[in-house]
Amino acid sequence: MLVGCLALNSSFEPLTLVPMRRALRLVIDGKAEIVEADRGRLVRSANRHFPHPVVIRLTKYVHVPRRFRRHVTNTFLFARDHYRCQYCGRVSAALKPRESLTRDHVVPLSRGGDNSWRNVVTACSSCNTRKADALPSEIGMRLLHDPVEPHFVHLSWAVRKLTPTQAKYIRLFYGAATLQEVAKSVDGRR
Repeated sequence: MLVGCLALNSSFEPLTLVPMRRALRLVIDGKAEIVEADRGRLVRSANRHFPHPVVIRLTKYVHVPRRFRRHVTNTFLFARDHYRCQYCGRVSAALKPRESLTRDHVVPLSRGGDNSWRNVVTACSSCNTRKADALPSEIGMRLLHDPVEPHFVHLSWAVRKLTPTQAKYIRLFYGAATLQEVAKSVDGRR
């Protein structure tokens, strides 16, 4: 089942996934063209029909600022850390029913830490509770990986479900390494 349609800029740069209704509206208004479609399915209106779009391309180029940074959200944080506690290494699927993944501040806010990518990690609720208001080194805890600010492309696509056809366009524009990052993130969720 498709959850959306991949929208490409006129340069074939992947922009985002758009809802099917929005994709069709762009095509009907002449603002986009269908690049890939599910030929086995049609979308019908009272007097028109279209192949079910999987990938659309905008007819006019849309400038996308490159200096844009994603704010730290749990969705993106967990994707960056591959849905794994950065202290004990357990993945979300291995957690007990009463446990969950949480955001941990390596340097706690109460001790001058901030809410930046380089100071937050994914932690299971047990490890986060154990660490409490201390620095990891003070209580003998070690991080599996030092926190870094991820590339926005990895974040943008790590949390989306792509069909093989849609993934082909991510690979063409950004290279196979991006999809490998996405695949690692998706595998970590399981």
